[in-house]
Amino acid sequence: MKIKTFITNPLQENTYLLIDEESKECVVVDAGFLFDYEEEEFCKYLETEGLKLTRILNTHMHLDHCFGNDFLYKRFGLKAEANQLEEKNLAMMKSYAEVFGIPYHGDIQGLKSYLNDGDVVKFGETQLQVISVPGHSAGGIGFYNEKDGVLIIGDSLFKGSIGRTDLPGGDYSTLISSLTKKIMTLPENTIVYPGHGPSTTIAEEKIYNPYL
Repeated sequence: MKIKTFITNPLQENTYLLIDEESKECVVVDAGFLFDYEEEEFCKYLETEGLKLTRILNTHMHLDHCFGNDFLYKRFGLKAEANQLEEKNLAMMKSYAEVFGIPYHGDIQGLKSYLNDGDVVKFGETQLQVISVPGHSAGGIGFYNEKDGVLIIGDSLFKGSIGRTDLPGGDYSTLISSLTKKIMTLPENTIVYPGHGPSTTIAEEKIYNPYL
């Protein structure tokens, strides 16, 4: 599996394109595209690489992680998949954009389907296991590829830190429990791709993360 990162919108969110290299099928995780040039860069990359976009996934539905879902629906006819509890965040997206002073003018697209702990997302020959990681948001999830040792975690875990828990649906003790029981138990060489900032590994976080 190949991973392409697009850093998007004013909050510098990591939008990930996960590519099955054999079939050229791919999925987007946390589409943060807000501006025309971000959308154009993404589409140009798909065209240049000969890729077929098949699914839109979300670790959670805070606004900076789903700005691009409306564009992707209108361009490719695909709706996002996330945990059902994240629909509340989706409903508040426009009001939060106003609070942050971000010029979002798109429509709010509902979810295509719900993803739960233990579900498997397939594209081409690639499989992602859905891991429930509530705490940063009520329905937060991660996507784990065991074969390549890769975890897309959203804003639950960062290099040397963890996600904030003061937004609606957040809870500090729940997040710590999620991380210690579900994430820190993964193989230590697992590469962790967070929603913002650089990647890390489970081994690094066990040693250096002061919250864990």
